[in-house]
Amino acid sequence: MSEIAENKPARPQASNLLLRVITAVIAVPIILGLLFRGPAWGFYALILPAVLLGSQELFAMTHPEDKPSQMLGVLLAGLVSFSLYFFPDPRVALTILVAIPVAGPLLTLARLGDIPSAALRAFGMSVGPLLVAGPMTLLAMMRRDLNSAGSAWVLAALCFAWAADTGGYFAGRFLGKHKLYEAVSPKKTIEGALGGLTANLVAAFVLQHFLLTTVPLVHLLALAVVAGMLGILGDLGESLLKRSVGVKDSGALVPGHGGILDRVDALLCTSTVVFLYTIWFVAKPSCCH
Repeated sequence: MSEIAENKPARPQASNLLLRVITAVIAVPIILGLLFRGPAWGFYALILPAVLLGSQELFAMTHPEDKPSQMLGVLLAGLVSFSLYFFPDPRVALTILVAIPVAGPLLTLARLGDIPSAALRAFGMSVGPLLVAGPMTLLAMMRRDLNSAGSAWVLAALCFAWAADTGGYFAGRFLGKHKLYEAVSPKKTIEGALGGLTANLVAAFVLQHFLLTTVPLVHLLALAVVAGMLGILGDLGESLLKRSVGVKDSGALVPGHGGILDRVDALLCTSTVVFLYTIWFVAKPSCCH
């Protein structure tokens, strides 16, 4: 009986892993097909719904039971993404960067609600429209603006998020013993984090060999480490938000993975790191001309 009892917890993990694999098998070819074979606008057509859904999950946590505020937050996030992509002008980006944070507390006055939670809601409305929309839209901008190399750089950002997540999952599951930040995410371990960074280094070697052949390997290795570390922090940051509002997953849209926000928390960081590298060392995107 004791052996049976010990084996029971493994079944949900195995089931969850199977769901994760099935979801990846379906989703990855679609993403890569749009990235390498489809037009630039086709890839943005994939990004925009992810922005809207991820933002809805975020505002559902910061503004629970307040549908009008959630809808307003999602609308602002969509406006941010649409403006960055279709109006590539530094003045537009600067206006968004300044106006949205200032508007957050002002908009909260219109939906005052519970005073003790007003600060969370005000700053949620200030940061929320930028948090998902900005980094995700950067992926579509790289795809469009970096010519033939755009798809490769987007794939680099995706790989640094996917590899770290996959490497961290398996290293943590089979080798994890020491907690990384137990107060925020009890399941994450130091071994898992190191496994994720190792997987990122492998991804950097593969990317340099097959796609980004003109990029110095040392640059890609540095990107892999920085993106991996920030991706871990992004994951922990979302875990902190979920823990603070008492939810396990940001949503249930992606089988085996939770919500959209659960899948892109690290990608928000890796896309930002890769984008910043490209505008400093590769080519300026159209919004920076």
